[in-house]
Parts: sequence; structure tokens; C-alpha cells
Amino acid sequence: MMLDYETQYIKRVTLNEDRISTYNQFPLNLPVMKNFHDILFHPNVTYIVGENGMGKSTLLEGIAISLGFNPEGGSLNFNFSSYDSHSNLDQFLRIAKGVYRAEDQFFFRAESFYNLATNIEELDREPSIGGRIIDRFGGESLHQQSHGEAFFSAFIERFQGRGLYILDEPEAALSPLRQLSMLARIHELVNQESQFIISTHSPIIMAYPQAKILQLTEEGIMETILEDTNHYRMMKQFFDDKERILHHLFQ
Repeated sequence: MMLDYETQYIKRVTLNEDRISTYNQFPLNLPVMKNFHDILFHPNVTYIVGENGMGKSTLLEGIAISLGFNPEGGSLNFNFSSYDSHSNLDQFLRIAKGVYRAEDQFFFRAESFYNLATNIEELDREPSIGGRIIDRFGGESLHQQSHGEAFFSAFIERFQGRGLYILDEPEAALSPLRQLSMLARIHELVNQESQFIISTHSPIIMAYPQAKILQLTEEGIMETILEDTNHYRMMKQFFDDKERILHHLFQ
């Protein structure tokens, strides 16, 4: 069963302007913050897309930290820091939650997934009543798998349904075939009462039907459709007229 607007876990994020004294310092000087308006989340899948530098990952990180996640990813129980580099955006965000609470929650961050895998191994060296953490990821060390297979182990083994899943560029180590498989996994989890908030550059990943796509630009946040995103248009233009584009690139 899918969530709807009455049962979704996260409804909206707003900006707490009373706490802002200036927009001239990071992260409030990012384009997404200078022209911010309330974000209303889809009960199933919401995509946050845009060019590099628009503030996608910073916004997603701020939302995740506001919800209690570790800045480098993991479930709400993870509390480690390899390098304290996250922004303080969470201090300026207000998250409106729904009546129902997700039973499973996970913040997946591609750039720090290696650090998460290391922390899991460190924690599993000590005996625990709850068993080994790695068993929830399929049982095989994430460091002993390829980067893409380790990512996919998290999506397949760790995500259990009835969950809130925040994913930052999950396609980073996935082949196009694996990205299609991930779409299928997202659909399975959506049908198990899960809600996704995803930052991505991949037109394949952002192709989930009826999802909300929010594109970040210098002018602010705009809701759009897959075919109107810059990512889709660029890829389509390239493959429709590859020779001409390559000719101009190599001149």
C-alpha cells in the first residue's frame, strides 16, 4: 500500500527566517536559499535536481540533520564523524512531519558511504546484543564488495519498507542497468509504505512515475517534469545529435 498526503511521514520544509541575519554567508548564500520557498513533499517520491553548485546536497543534508540523522549518513542510530564538514543549514530549516512515523529511516550519502562502511566494521568488532550491523546489509563486508555492489546491498538488504529514505546521489557508483534495478526497488518500497527524498543527476533515477521533481536554479525552486529537466534535455540532445556536439566540443 502506498502512502498518501494524509499518511506521509514528511510533509514540508520551510525556512525559519527569524533566525537569519544575513544571506551573504554559506550556506544561506547558495542559490537555493536566496530564492527559497516552502517545499511540499510528495508522499511517495520527491526528487531534488539541478546543476552543481545550486545547493542540492547541502539542502538534503540540512533536511536530514534536522530529522536527527548523522551528517555522513546511516540510520538515526549512527553517530560518527570522519571529517566535520557539514553546514549549519539545519538551524534555519523547519520540518513539518506527518501524524505517522516511519518504522525504518536511513540517510544514504554517496560521498561518505565509505566512511559509513568503516564505522559499521568498527562497531561490529564489539559484541552486541542486537547482533552484527553488517547482517542488516546482507552479511558481507561493504569494503569487500565493489562500490556499486556495496551501494546496492544497502538498497536491497538494509531498506525494509515502511521507511523514510533520504538519498544523496545514489547513482554515483551504479551502472545504467543497476539504476534501472534501483527504480524497481524504489517501486517495491513505495508499495510498502515508504517515502523517498532523492537528490540525483541521473535521468534514469528521476524517472519514477508520478513523482515530484523540484529543479534548483539561480532563480529558485521550480517544479517540473522529467522531460523538461536540464539533465534529460542534455542527454537527449547528445544522443540525438552526437556527432555535431562532439564536433563543436573538439574544435
